[in-house]
Amino acid sequence: MSTAQGPGWYEIRLQGRLDERWAAWFDGMTIEPAPGGVTVLRGPVVDQAALHGVLARVHDLGVPLISVKPTGEDSGR
Repeated sequence: MSTAQGPGWYEIRLQGRLDERWAAWFDGMTIEPAPGGVTVLRGPVVDQAALHGVLARVHDLGVPLISVKPTGEDSGR
């Protein structure tokens, strides 16, 4: 969720592998492989509507969603 300082940062875990070329489709979020055949999307989300848009794209791809976690601004970098 966005704050007075800017967008909120999220980590979205998906079952399966997505190539980095999908980053533009996910509003520029980073796409990183994780152990166990998991892909992690990480980056800023300007508001709840944008978060729902990202999750709708995950649904459209048919990729199983594992978790959605707010991480705080640019944490993990």
